[in-house]
Amino acid sequence: MTDLIIPSRFCGPPSSGNGGYSAGAISAYAGDECPEDHARPWPAIAVSLMAPPPLEVPMTVTPGEGGGVVATYDGKPVLSARCSSDAVADVEPVTPEEARAAETSYAGLTSHPFPTCFACGTGREPGDGLRVFPGRVADAPAEHGAPPRTRVAATWTPDPTVAEDFHAYADEHPRVSLPVTWAALDCIGGWAGDLEERLMVLARITARLDSLPVIGEEHVLVGMGRGHDGRKTWTSSTMYDADGRVVASAEHLWIAVDPAAFA
Repeated sequence: MTDLIIPSRFCGPPSSGNGGYSAGAISAYAGDECPEDHARPWPAIAVSLMAPPPLEVPMTVTPGEGGGVVATYDGKPVLSARCSSDAVADVEPVTPEEARAAETSYAGLTSHPFPTCFACGTGREPGDGLRVFPGRVADAPAEHGAPPRTRVAATWTPDPTVAEDFHAYADEHPRVSLPVTWAALDCIGGWAGDLEERLMVLARITARLDSLPVIGEEHVLVGMGRGHDGRKTWTSSTMYDADGRVVASAEHLWIAVDPAAFA
């Protein structure tokens, strides 16, 4: 048994944790049970969010029934994480020039449901939030008769305040912490879905990390819509480094919610 605390800096809505950051934080506790993969330092982990993660209070992390781990607060489950054997597909890249140009059309600049959001909030200052501002780029090609899929893209240059501070890495480059890497993969998926039309929150995210982002290096984030059904929306995201290599990819499930619940 151990405690997990989400610092207030890493909020989504003002009173709860950013979904991606919170998922990344608990993912570190779930990897011990995963099969060893010498090709990647981190296994693919699936995290479900059952309630808004509270800020600045300890959540108790215990083994989950049937595997994985569960974080609870006040006796109720908030997050669960377990190894995933599902393949996480990469979203096709765009050039840094395309991504930078797309940022000017970021819908959140006009209307943002959570301007406090650590990952994509417009109310966060540089060096405090990530300020990932994704705008529309060319749609992904249609497959098997389905309509083209919406894509968005943004650039992101991590600053030293989000550096990893407790793990050694294989080279001399300072790198982004695990939870912040998950946070960067999070909201770009929401903006690739239908966040412009309705308020959604993250319900599940499965991430596959090939490495960690390098501090001070420009990265490109690309998100893609994968469909929706009722209150559910599915999206994907991929992060590329300055050499065009995949850093990490994620798949998301979003659930539309009543805006009054997050007022």
